[in-house]
Amino acid sequence: MACSAASTTTAALISSNPRAFSAKSKPVSQSLCLPNSFTGSRAPLISRVARSVSLSRNSHSRRSFVVKASSELPLVGNVAPDFEAEAVFDQEFIKVKLSDYIGKKYVILFFYPLDFTFVCPTEITAFSDRYEEFEKLNTEVLGVSIDSVFSHLAWVQTDRKSGGLGDLKYPLVSDVTKSISKSFGVLIPDQGIALRGLFIIDKEGVIQHSTINNLAIGRSVDETMRTLQALQYVQENPDEVCPAGWKPGEKSMKPDPKLSKDYFAAI
Repeated sequence: MACSAASTTTAALISSNPRAFSAKSKPVSQSLCLPNSFTGSRAPLISRVARSVSLSRNSHSRRSFVVKASSELPLVGNVAPDFEAEAVFDQEFIKVKLSDYIGKKYVILFFYPLDFTFVCPTEITAFSDRYEEFEKLNTEVLGVSIDSVFSHLAWVQTDRKSGGLGDLKYPLVSDVTKSISKSFGVLIPDQGIALRGLFIIDKEGVIQHSTINNLAIGRSVDETMRTLQALQYVQENPDEVCPAGWKPGEKSMKPDPKLSKDYFAAI
């Protein structure tokens, strides 16, 4: 077990001055013990974002509840960060540029920690086995990890029964600089690998859905497919919304106090 120790302890003073505890305050550090090899779980870290919370009902302030968190906007609802990188597809090296799909296809972009691991091949091959279904929905699938294209190629050339991938029906992107993982907010800095982040990007390049699992938890292709179908439905029917668990052919809902009662009366 390799331990990285941070011995600094910072005292934070909270006074009547609202700026005494702000986003500029230095975070408290703690000792972290990290394994020498990939263990399948993320080491817990203290948040580096200091928060200021006020529950005062003082009439002199219009802001009765204030949380100072990250100034960055959530990725969902924003245009996906563009990238261009090497990838492996059909046992060849190719270039993949995310913005090339704008106006043409939806994109399922998913990150996984490392090649030649355990949960990862079950996810990667599951998406490949269902690729034709995504293709019918005008959707491309892209897998990303911090491994090199040479590692990707070696894994693709390894038989599934030996823990390999075999031939895949979509590209595996190489993020050796870790810049893609960082831009999508899934990079674990102290381990240098990505969490299991998955993003559904529409044809306009906007992220419409994201989910992030810890390293030991595999994702569901069925749920990804269902969410994609729901997204496409509401984009084609902008006056409707999809309730919990909605699947194609099931009743949708009108986002209106009166018209929504048609849905509730039918269930």
